[in-house]
Amino acid sequence: MDFGNRKISILKAIVQRFIETAEPVGSNIIIVQYHLNVSPATVRNDMAELEEEGFIFQPHTSAGRVPTQQGYRKYVEEIADYDSARKRVEKALIPMREEYKIQKTKEKLHEAVHLLSRATHNVSFATLPDNQRTFYLGVSNALRQPEFINDPVSASQVMEVLEENDNFIKILKSLEIGEKADVFIGQENIIPQIHSCSIIVTKYELDGFEGFLGILGPMRMDYPYNMVLVEEIKKLLRNK
Repeated sequence: MDFGNRKISILKAIVQRFIETAEPVGSNIIIVQYHLNVSPATVRNDMAELEEEGFIFQPHTSAGRVPTQQGYRKYVEEIADYDSARKRVEKALIPMREEYKIQKTKEKLHEAVHLLSRATHNVSFATLPDNQRTFYLGVSNALRQPEFINDPVSASQVMEVLEENDNFIKILKSLEIGEKADVFIGQENIIPQIHSCSIIVTKYELDGFEGFLGILGPMRMDYPYNMVLVEEIKKLLRNK
């Protein structure tokens, strides 16, 4: 390794090590960590020249050096390995991209359920991308329906079903739900606690995730309106 290349390697090592540790970098660390096949004395001489040239400085009496602004500029413009950095970025972004995709999908589903709840007086729901829970709105609207006002037991049973997320999701998965809105009326529901209710539900596919979107309410509901509504909100969700 010639003198110029060696100094570049030493400056690179000092910058990278200081970025990692925020501690002054000594000659022995450079030799051991960055596999320079030269003596500590040679490295110290090169460090002295780099200091004279304004690329590094000695912050106190220790033998270590840290980069100067000029040293960082040299590193950024001439020394840094951007191909390696790009690979590290891609690796770091793998879980972040997945998390970002899930978050954006959840936001879209929240908006869809919000629209359903505004357009109907029933409970509107969607299973979220991780399939661990159901997001629902409009419970207070549903509980104001005469059926539930006059029968508090049925109202509490509906609440229990919604609160038992795992069971509700399992039930939805066990039903034969297609691309269009399916209706399960009264005892057609396989959840005994909500035999007084009907469910209108469809399956969605969004950004690589699958789940269910729908409405739960008393059997006395506007079926055509609610069925078309669920299908239209699903279309809107898919086109967001």
